[in-house]
Amino acid sequence: MKIAVIFDSLHPEWEDAAFKREVEEKAEEAEYDVARALMAGGHDVSMIGIGDDVAPLLAKLADIQPKLVFNGCEGFRKNARHEYAIAALLDMYGYRYTGSPPTALLVARNKSLTKKVLAYHGIRVPAFAEFHEGDKLVRPSELRFPLIVKPLLEDASIGIAQASVVEDDASLSQRVEFIHTKYHQAAIVEELVEGREVYVGLIGNDDLEVLPLTEMTFGEPETAEHRIATYKAKWDEDYRKKKKIKNVFAKGVSDELTHRIGEICTTAFHALWLQDYGRVDVRLAHDNEVYVLEVNPNPFIAAEHELAEAAEKSGLKYNAFIQRIVDEALAR
Repeated sequence: MKIAVIFDSLHPEWEDAAFKREVEEKAEEAEYDVARALMAGGHDVSMIGIGDDVAPLLAKLADIQPKLVFNGCEGFRKNARHEYAIAALLDMYGYRYTGSPPTALLVARNKSLTKKVLAYHGIRVPAFAEFHEGDKLVRPSELRFPLIVKPLLEDASIGIAQASVVEDDASLSQRVEFIHTKYHQAAIVEELVEGREVYVGLIGNDDLEVLPLTEMTFGEPETAEHRIATYKAKWDEDYRKKKKIKNVFAKGVSDELTHRIGEICTTAFHALWLQDYGRVDVRLAHDNEVYVLEVNPNPFIAAEHELAEAAEKSGLKYNAFIQRIVDEALAR
């Protein structure tokens, strides 16, 4: 079938043929991996990079008339907060597309709103408070140190470093001000839940398949370091090697606990209106209590990364994984 793969691009002026050359030359980007998988499945694939203007996107879609749009957009105008707007545009123009709707993308980006929705559905989340620029910073009594300070509206651990963990009110105030100044948005302050960092991939809609659990493991950290998924811990390969940080399939989790984690993440998926696929980040505390930290309706789906590898462990090799997303979207 005709499928348009759309994505935010540093080269929005490129036409389909230029992107296809990158695909053929094995360039490593998620959208190229997706396109390769779809073409291997026999689909008629068109690639559309998005820059600072949606008019070319709409013109190309009108010309192509795809049966499905594979939505790989992670933002608009280099701003991740506008991620939801592309899905909204597709909705308004009547295109069928993969992945979550604008509501899910908008709500899940806001860490505070996410936690409020999850708590309403009986899901355990860390105690938290949000502080906007100009607010008087008064720490609620239920927020006990250590705390972790994050930007309210970022994902991919942007703005999270070892310095994000604070032990006193002076450090808390300083880090909140840093978030306001550098990221121009509110800060969310959360109880630091010590425990295992576990990622739960899900695929489907009414009937969700919970993929094998992935865990970020840490080598022996320096005394002053916390076992948290900082930006460097996620994305800096040299840092990961130095600190012996790895993403592996979780071991030693009982079938009963695995089932409970799956039920919690399934509830979170539906509570936040996700579609087709997603990932839930949880902390597994020492007493096996499960805390949901974040819900990601648009996780990284490049080949050989954790979600694709979890799908492969469940029996879906990469091409079949991408086709499954297509099938789920069309069935919807």
